[in-house]
Amino acid sequence: MEYLVAGARGLLGLVFLGSVIGKLTGRSEFTTFVDSIRALGVVPPVLVHPVARAVIAGEAAVCVLMAVPVRGGVTAGFLVAAFLLTAFIAGIAAAVRRGATTPCRCFGPSSTPLGIPHIVRNAVLCAVAVAGALAVPVGADARPGGAMVAGIAGLFAGAVVTQFDHLLTLFRPLPTSARASAMDRADRSA
Repeated sequence: MEYLVAGARGLLGLVFLGSVIGKLTGRSEFTTFVDSIRALGVVPPVLVHPVARAVIAGEAAVCVLMAVPVRGGVTAGFLVAAFLLTAFIAGIAAAVRRGATTPCRCFGPSSTPLGIPHIVRNAVLCAVAVAGALAVPVGADARPGGAMVAGIAGLFAGAVVTQFDHLLTLFRPLPTSARASAMDRADRSA
């Protein structure tokens, strides 16, 4: 159980850290995040700024709580993460149902519109958070080496998750005009 906790802490800690950094690296990033919340249409206009600040504060709290070497703090971090992820799933699902095509601003700039893959990603992360919260109280002390390996694996998984939109872009088919241009360049170089 302790290995699960270590891996989940690494994964969720890095995901939420990447999210906070992506939204706060500059004034334009925060403004873009606020605009994306407004474009989703799931929050009344008067609450857009307070919700944006609350999301970032909650994400930062997850980072801090995951870093605290106290079981109660870690459990709280998992629970805050699960709450945020559940809210994200509900908001994204509502926006997708209405046909909103705003890009995901989860980790800063992106051109990938929110969609089912984002709901699935957040559902998996939420399951990890719930599993982590349940495992913390019953987890026995693990060997430090094993916990470190699990934590590093979690960090690696977190790095993959933070690059999720970029990875989706790699596997998305090119538009017909871009595909034709790429084929023409390939023919000329052959």
